[in-house]
Amino acid sequence: MPDVTQLLNAIAQGDPHAAGQLLPLVYGELRRLAARKLAQEQPGQTLSATALVHEAYLRLAGDAARDWDSRSHFFTAAAEAMRRILVESARRKKRRKHGGDRQRVPLDAVAVPAEAPSDDLLALNDALTQLAQEDPIKARLVELRFFAGLSVEDAARCLDISRATADRYWAYARAWLYEKIHGQEKSGIS
Repeated sequence: MPDVTQLLNAIAQGDPHAAGQLLPLVYGELRRLAARKLAQEQPGQTLSATALVHEAYLRLAGDAARDWDSRSHFFTAAAEAMRRILVESARRKKRRKHGGDRQRVPLDAVAVPAEAPSDDLLALNDALTQLAQEDPIKARLVELRFFAGLSVEDAARCLDISRATADRYWAYARAWLYEKIHGQEKSGIS
């Protein structure tokens, strides 16, 4: 069975059978990454790991610019697709049309008022977009770590940087994002 990079090259060259061979090779890893990410989400998430993987794969397979250089480039694109899907889902849930002005309450806790829904994912997305404008590599590292669930070592390989550099970038990006997200809350800006 060919490896992921060979299949990605075949897809880029227009081989119609390569896309069908790619999914079985990457599905398990994408599913594990999606499950890890969804485990970090708030309870009551209606999106399953399977649905997240399928939606991300459909977006990647339908992408006109399928010029993935390598396996790591593909998984970077998958992490970004998962991020966008989760952000779109969070935005959709906030819309009034989808009950965004209502609080979800479990049936066994009907008498207890529920806390307001968290906007953490949307705040993270806004801050991450700002970070990407200032430092795209650090923003990619956050996407790979947070949205794809990659380890520091795996993310460093995807970005073609050393483990030590990835550790420094990760520490900086976490502090930067924390300040952007929580600094705005303290100053009353949201």
